[in-house]
Amino acid sequence: MTKTVPQRCRVIENRPLDAAGLYYRLRLEGFAPSRTVHPGQFVHLKVASGLDPFFRRAFSISDYDANGGVLEIIYKVVGRGTARLGEVKSGAILDLLGPLGNRFSLPPAKGAVVMAAGGVGLPPLAFLARHLIGRGRDPKTIFFFYGGRVKGDLIDLPRLRRLGMNLILSTDDGSQGFRGVVTEALRHHWPHIGRAFRVYGCGPEPMLAALQELALAQAWPGELSLEAPMPCGVGVCLGCIKPSRSHPGTYVRVCHDGPVFNLGEVQL
Repeated sequence: MTKTVPQRCRVIENRPLDAAGLYYRLRLEGFAPSRTVHPGQFVHLKVASGLDPFFRRAFSISDYDANGGVLEIIYKVVGRGTARLGEVKSGAILDLLGPLGNRFSLPPAKGAVVMAAGGVGLPPLAFLARHLIGRGRDPKTIFFFYGGRVKGDLIDLPRLRRLGMNLILSTDDGSQGFRGVVTEALRHHWPHIGRAFRVYGCGPEPMLAALQELALAQAWPGELSLEAPMPCGVGVCLGCIKPSRSHPGTYVRVCHDGPVFNLGEVQL
């Protein structure tokens, strides 16, 4: 197995994506991984120099340009670590490990693809959509459900719309798109999508639990990308374990065995 080693990359962009300054796009250049980068994988980033915060933070890869060595991450400021990251200026050097974890499997060439993203679950699915379209998939076969609590939680919309896929937005309060959570929007629209499709999901655990139960009840195949604290990023600290559904009494390590799992594999 190819060893993943720390890399020092230069920040070329770190700017807010919303008026409130909660969501940021971080772009780093000089990323030259020893293995191919795939949608679904993540990087383990040291968000500031020194020992505060001590642990690295895990971030899904939202895009990667292999020719220029430019890595993109989209993140939300939710605590001390991401607050420190939001203060980083262009030109700064950050230390990261990656790519880590497994990847999404690619869907069959025919049939529809359904992606359900909630909140900061957007980045890996947007990366997957761009990857599929870049490989020649008709964007009209992709149904991308994207939801947030309020309108301000829906970010990067112009870029998503440029992909040409079917973009279905939802908010809990109805301030934009369908009124309700992502899974309710999917229930409303899925009869019009067709029967042959594959499901991919990423977002808060309650949303993924609802998506998993809906998909299993309908016998839809698919995968979920899980979010969890990952202090070590390599499966040693056990800070990201989840109970297995397919093997009761055992656990999976999200960073090492995932973060992508088959529907029905993990108890949510």
